[in-house]
Amino acid sequence: MAEPVYLPVVGFARGVFAALRLKFDISGEEHVPARGGGVVAINHTGYLDFALAGLAFRPRKRLVRFMAKKEVFDHKVSGPLMRGMKHIPVDREAGAGSYQAAVDALRSGELVGVFPEATISQSFELKEFKTGAARMAQEAGVPIVPVVVWGSQRVWTKGRKREFNRRGTSIRIVVGEPFVPAGDAVQGTKELKERMQVLLDEARATYQGAPRDAEDTWWVPAAVGGTAPTLEAAEAKDAQVRADRAAKRAARAGDN
Repeated sequence: MAEPVYLPVVGFARGVFAALRLKFDISGEEHVPARGGGVVAINHTGYLDFALAGLAFRPRKRLVRFMAKKEVFDHKVSGPLMRGMKHIPVDREAGAGSYQAAVDALRSGELVGVFPEATISQSFELKEFKTGAARMAQEAGVPIVPVVVWGSQRVWTKGRKREFNRRGTSIRIVVGEPFVPAGDAVQGTKELKERMQVLLDEARATYQGAPRDAEDTWWVPAAVGGTAPTLEAAEAKDAQVRADRAAKRAARAGDN
């Protein structure tokens, strides 16, 4: 299948990563399905996770169609690129259509990328998972391919300035063995999170980067001696952001 947009974008991304002199350590590429559909479930610590995770699939010449919020598709620059790469828009007010589009893509043999945590984890630990990945895999009759990216938060993450001027950051990517989620979607999601925790532990244990100084521990989870927010503190912050957004929507609705 011709990919007149996706492949040039991949080439451009590789050029950017080379300019940043990112140091990649990728393992588990043999787990990438050579053909057929699959849900690619990725942890989420930075804004570049989708592009970085996709690199692990290129040796098998597979492309991942990511589910992304509709606003990205509405943008005059990113919109045409996202549609050209056949990514899947997610309309939070009409989620059923997005879900069905993903299931259809899976059944047609595509790899569909999702972030089970839904948003970036500011603790850099795994947040609670949504059940969508397991539900899609079960409905489409395809496996889930768990993937963990570690180190991307050092380049660009929520609440911090981009570190594009800091060259040579290590990026660890681990692809896990595909599996068919057992039981219902809740059980399947529990199994997915357990598998991804094992991969995350492996990625951290084998990560080649280290804090540059005492102030450069912000990206290291509190549970392992870093100064990132605890999972509980990060969740409380996210909850406050959601509440503020809901209040603003209610205020706008009242004005109308």
